[in-house]
Parts: sequence; structure tokens; C-alpha cells
Amino acid sequence: MWIWVAEKIVAKYSKVGDSEFFDKRQFAWTSNIEKNWMIIRRELEGVLTNAEDLPNFQDISPEQKALTADNHWKTFFLYGYGLKSEKNCSACPSTAMLLEGIPGMTTAFFSVLSPGKHIPEHRGVYNGVLRYHLGLIVPKNKEKCRIRVGSTVKHWSEGDSLIFDDTYMHQVWNDTEHLRVVMFVDFKRPLPLPVALLNDLTIWIIQKTPFVQRAWKNQKSWEAKFYKAKAN
Repeated sequence: MWIWVAEKIVAKYSKVGDSEFFDKRQFAWTSNIEKNWMIIRRELEGVLTNAEDLPNFQDISPEQKALTADNHWKTFFLYGYGLKSEKNCSACPSTAMLLEGIPGMTTAFFSVLSPGKHIPEHRGVYNGVLRYHLGLIVPKNKEKCRIRVGSTVKHWSEGDSLIFDDTYMHQVWNDTEHLRVVMFVDFKRPLPLPVALLNDLTIWIIQKTPFVQRAWKNQKSWEAKFYKAKAN
């Protein structure tokens, strides 16, 4: 399959190596995000005033039903595979501006995990993008709120960054009595030419697949209902 070939090439020529987690210092833009994390947190708090109305991940992307079928993993999408939610970005303008400063950013949303939520082991679609988490609301008992990527376990901290390759098998636990929220971002893996062009093409092809187009249609449908209700 095409994507398997692309993944082998991407892993071989990656400018940042091929590992489970990455040192945030390899990505200069993380310092600006962390410096402004409280701005993002304040806009998140505005979003969470309507927490019960936020969509479950599987409501946007039905394929996620294999991972979650309850209402304990909610999302607030700002970008999805290069497609922009104008209304959601208008609700979080400073966050949107900061996200646009991330080189190669393709997807970004607030990921809201309820107390006790476990996301079972799974892998991402394609290693041409890396995953970034910025801790925004993290339970104090961090040892019980964790992510395992491959064989490595990490914990979030408020205002701090985690970067990993989600094509390694990974899972998440929030074994606390408190909410956990991160800003979840996918961005293009740094690659040399001409491999970067191959990566761009592969991401473009993925963007055109039914699962992405269906998710975007569901997102637009949710937006229309949500903002209409807020206006009334």
C-alpha cells in the first residue's frame, strides 16, 4: 500500500530522527506556544462554559468508535487536515493565531478527557505528521494521568509540551477524579526535499479520503447547530 512505502521513506529521512517521543528543543516554535499558554488556557475556559454541548470525538469521526463510545472524550476542533473551522477559530482568536505560527500545522483541537477515561491502545494514520500536546488543565496527581507511546510513559504538565510519533502504538489514562485538557496538534514532520514534497502529496491524499471528508462534514453540522443555539 502507498502509505506504507511513504512511511518507510519518511522514517529514513526524518530530520528529527525516528523515535517515540521527541525533545521539544528540536522545534523552536514550542517556546512561543509555552510562553503564551495562559492565553490559550483562558480561551479554553470560555469554550468549557459549554462543555456539555461539545461533540464527542466519535460524533465528528465515526471511525473513533473503536476507541471511544461514551461521552467522556470531547473535542473542540480549530483545524482538521488543513481545513479551518472559522467559527471556532473566531471564538479562540489568540489560540488560532498561535497555531498558525506552527510550521506545517495540519490539525488542532482541544482534547477534553473526563475523569476515569481510558483510550485503548491504537496507532495513528501516518508518520508524516508528528503529534504535539500542550498541557492546559492537568490533574495534580499526574502519575495517574498519563500517556504511553511504545514502551515509554509520560505525564502532562500545565504549560509544557509533549511531542511524539502517534504511529507507535499508544494509549492514554485519566485515572483521576478531575478533567484533563490538552491542545492537540498534528504538524508535518521536518523532512528534506524532495521527501517533503512526497509527504505533502501523501497528506493531501489523506485529506481527500472519505474518513476525513466525513469528519469535516460532521464538524460543520455540529457547528451550525451549536452556534444557532447560542444565538437564540
